[in-house]
Amino acid sequence: MALADILADHPDKETFDLAELNRAAQAAMACALACSACADSDLGRDASAMATCIRQCTDCADICTITAKMLARPAPRGDAWQKLVAACAAMCAQCAEECGNHDDLCCRECAAACRECQQACQQLIAVAQR
Repeated sequence: MALADILADHPDKETFDLAELNRAAQAAMACALACSACADSDLGRDASAMATCIRQCTDCADICTITAKMLARPAPRGDAWQKLVAACAAMCAQCAEECGNHDDLCCRECAAACRECQQACQQLIAVAQR
């Protein structure tokens, strides 16, 4: 069973946009995985030269993981979730910028995952504010 199926069966499903919520949760988890893999790959290169990238990726992986987990529990709980999602988008933007400075495959893939997550988070907030 996919996350979209679980969300579609959620008792509070009328309180959220299923497609956007699913997209943001999936993008955040994919980004967390890409960032974790990128940080580990960078450690195997020249860790001191890649220190900023490793830190950005590690921080981004952490916030994306918690964001994905929070979005998978969409019961109404006020507006604090929007601040978390906005912080996730901001961290993804920073990480994409840093990874964009490097030519390694891991950094290119990580930057793409970060940009996708940033866009999905921003779209989720925009839909929620309508």
